[in-house]
Amino acid sequence: QVQLEESGGGLVQPGGSLRLSCAGSGYEFSVYFMSWIRQAPGKGPEWVCDITSSGERTRYIDAVKGRFTISRDNAKKTLYLQMNNLKPEDTAVYYCARGGLQGPRGPGTQVTVSS
Repeated sequence: QVQLEESGGGLVQPGGSLRLSCAGSGYEFSVYFMSWIRQAPGKGPEWVCDITSSGERTRYIDAVKGRFTISRDNAKKTLYLQMNNLKPEDTAVYYCARGGLQGPRGPGTQVTVSS
């Protein structure tokens, strides 16, 4: 059974940083590309970024390029999202997903950017 669990969210001031983690279990973590998805209040889910199974290639939506970095440690079966220079519009519940928007996700972690 696929299990994904995010952690590391919280309340941060604009310009601050957070590092999200996602622990995967119940499947062969190292063979799947992984994504981060977010959902802001009153909006639908939005794909944020993804990373290939080996970690060699990454993609980002324009809104987070240069501020967010996705990475993974296959030995630890963990996905990461380093978020710098956070903005209020980054406020959302962040989910890690196996594959893309349609893949299984964790329960999410809340990120709130506010002064």
